[in-house]
Amino acid sequence: MGAGHLHPMFVHRHSPVHHLAPEAKVVAAVLCTIVVVATPRTALWAFAGYAVLIAAIAVLARIPAGWLARRSMIELPFVLTAVLLPFLTAGPTVRVLGMDLAVDGLWAGWNILVKGALGVLIALLLAATTLPRDLIIGLDRLRAPTAITQIALFMLRYLDVLADEAKRMRIARISRLDDPRFLWQLRGFAAGIGTLFLRAFERGERVYLAMKSRGYTGRMPAALHADGTATARQWMAAAIPPVAAAAIMVCGRLYA
Repeated sequence: MGAGHLHPMFVHRHSPVHHLAPEAKVVAAVLCTIVVVATPRTALWAFAGYAVLIAAIAVLARIPAGWLARRSMIELPFVLTAVLLPFLTAGPTVRVLGMDLAVDGLWAGWNILVKGALGVLIALLLAATTLPRDLIIGLDRLRAPTAITQIALFMLRYLDVLADEAKRMRIARISRLDDPRFLWQLRGFAAGIGTLFLRAFERGERVYLAMKSRGYTGRMPAALHADGTATARQWMAAAIPPVAAAAIMVCGRLYA
């Protein structure tokens, strides 16, 4: 039921953060994100406090700064939006470097930029310290909808199988002098996508019937829940970042 390899987003280390139960890390990450979003955009030093807290967790988890920096580039579309807001927002303006920028646009851009960056870093730390299989198990322990956890688990298990199937189909097309780089080959590419979907659907039916014949009831096996559940000490350790972030937010609201 689990993947037999490490996920590209997972950074294999032996650290206290890695050894925490997945459900505790999920709850801590969600609470920290909620605290960051609820912080007033004018509490500048509070966001600096969040950055220090995230950096401390990254050091404790032994996650390289370069790894976080490269993968945080996913936020670039939000950065572009934040940069454009001061030019597109109406209202009072302030002159910066010879340009008239809207004050509300500057604050809105800053709000998107800083909260988006912190949220991405929190999610990256969760992904870097938790295997996808363990993450799904943690969500199931937290009583997430069964349909979501089951679909995610099967997707994780068979995604590489479908990727290999697509690679073999592409090699077969190229060996028959089909060049997918040209526009007039889109019809063949679309037909290949349809064939891959049908094969995936048929494979899914066979896998489901095979699992039903072996006693599958629609939930994860109990053995996955019995191993590595969060202890009281782990819950207390996972509560430290959200409590610290909440304290920073309270101080930020008082002095914003």
